[in-house]
Amino acid sequence: MGGCFSKPKPVEVKVEVVVPAKEKETDKMSPNGKVSPLPNCRPNGTAKHFHYEDKSITLSPYQNPRDFVETAVCHVKDLENGQMREVDMGCGKALLIKDSGEFCAIGHKCPHYGAPLVKGVLSKGRVRCPWHGACFSTATGDIEDFPGLDSLPKFQVRVEKEKVIIRASKQALQSQKRTRLMTKCTALSNYNAGFSNVLIIGAGPAGLVCAETLRQEGYSDRIVMCTTEKNLPYDRPKLSKSLESTSEQLTLRPMEFFQRHDIELLREKEVVAVDIKTKTVTFRDGLQLEYRKLLIATGSKPKLLNCKGKDVENVFYLRTPEDANHIAKLASNKNAVIVGASYVGMEVAAYLAEKAHSVSVIGLEDVPFRKALGEKVGRSIMKMFENNRVKFYMLNEVSELRGHLGKLKEVVLNSGKVLRADVCVIGAGSGPATSFLKHSGIHMDSKGFLTVNKLMQTNVPGVFAGGDIVTFPLSLRNNKKFNVPHWQMAHMHGRIAALNMLDRMVEINTVPYFWTAMFGKSLRYAGHGEGFDDVIIQGDLDDLKFVAFYTKSEDVVAVASMNYDPIVSKVAEVFGSGKTIRKRDVETGDMSWLIGKGTQ
Repeated sequence: MGGCFSKPKPVEVKVEVVVPAKEKETDKMSPNGKVSPLPNCRPNGTAKHFHYEDKSITLSPYQNPRDFVETAVCHVKDLENGQMREVDMGCGKALLIKDSGEFCAIGHKCPHYGAPLVKGVLSKGRVRCPWHGACFSTATGDIEDFPGLDSLPKFQVRVEKEKVIIRASKQALQSQKRTRLMTKCTALSNYNAGFSNVLIIGAGPAGLVCAETLRQEGYSDRIVMCTTEKNLPYDRPKLSKSLESTSEQLTLRPMEFFQRHDIELLREKEVVAVDIKTKTVTFRDGLQLEYRKLLIATGSKPKLLNCKGKDVENVFYLRTPEDANHIAKLASNKNAVIVGASYVGMEVAAYLAEKAHSVSVIGLEDVPFRKALGEKVGRSIMKMFENNRVKFYMLNEVSELRGHLGKLKEVVLNSGKVLRADVCVIGAGSGPATSFLKHSGIHMDSKGFLTVNKLMQTNVPGVFAGGDIVTFPLSLRNNKKFNVPHWQMAHMHGRIAALNMLDRMVEINTVPYFWTAMFGKSLRYAGHGEGFDDVIIQGDLDDLKFVAFYTKSEDVVAVASMNYDPIVSKVAEVFGSGKTIRKRDVETGDMSWLIGKGTQ
């Protein structure tokens, strides 16, 4: 890319505006702060009353011009079609894009974890994050694929005398994120405290995105979301990567957000039965709620360890921020044992390696991640752990947990090996939390997964499901039904379910995207490699700089990489466009077709 002009000083727009007296609208919070099933909607006299979160898109006559900055950022010839550039606006940065001869500008950081989008992939009118695969429209800044909840601010761009000029809200430049417009709840006629127009069971990403999407799409009836947890919806993937983070630090949306947008959140509420004939959900405490539309997104439950001494203290299944905090505290300068070489188990082991006196990992297979990543990649990751003082006891199981005065002191393996242990974390797999649906008439497979179609609808009209508990048609794999328990995928399930609750008939068509982080190294993964029969590796596994292509027959079905950004996002875009990557394309080692300017 060519260079910009020397940095001009930001120029504030000098516009004299006669501002009429502003009609202030009362925007009272809905009284659901105490979390009860009582009505919390309020009439506002309109069918669709939008609460404006974003003030950066257009300048209303009531906004102060001093809140905006206008800057010439480069010459029109400095960018070619398909190029992006991070530009300095003086009080913040923007991402300038040239696509099909037109300039546009949006926020430069992914709202999810702050990745620099200029290092991402520009393709077909959207930018894909290089870290975790979230996609944003270049035309609007709206989020189109996940993870994350917020969109990007959109800035005004014009060309004058061959200079590209951006005009942006100072506040938007600082925040680098925007919450989409949402309607309020207006349905109060014939209101029944035991009735919910949309009931969402589960407050993970599928449930939360479903509720937000409904409000974004103008749905103005009652929405109730319930969870067994006491915490507000939080960033679960961080639990195993950052054990000392508090529940407040992990929270995805504050209570004020739910109040403002009339999304009722019932916490510490467990559903025990669903009656599809009466459209009624029953809770353990006796509360019953009727629904018109239902989303089931209850997530997974851990597989319990069944051995002698399983009830001894200081043995944890990592489920909540409180669990994570206790593990970190107990492991400090002590002996930690991880049962299960899963992603969660390995992330916990990596986090504790610098804090604990010793960290031991017990696994059923000979190499971690063999089934998901293959033997070679798994072994290279195992070596990285061993170089960081983590000891492995593979091809092993726990036969006994021994305690002293009720607290864990030793873990005994079936090989006879005895490990000193002050804290033990069980990460030996999970299953769908769907047992309460056993006699509901909602179809489940033999493993307890709910089967849904491309609309995320179950066999029962009006009943949708999403997240870790479903098998759904994956377009990438010829619409065969798979269970893909990824954080990103659960977001998309929630959005598709919401759109189809509104009869939009939108089919799911997204590329699975996953990541894990250990010892400051991030492994990214796109596609779905279940059943792969070969792995083509480019790069250096010993240096942990590689790309691994997973093939089934003659087609690439997934890709993983470490220190090779943004290649996984590039492949995700190729997959998303419906194109097939052949095994022969990646065997040559020539990846210029991916590392080029993009997938325009």
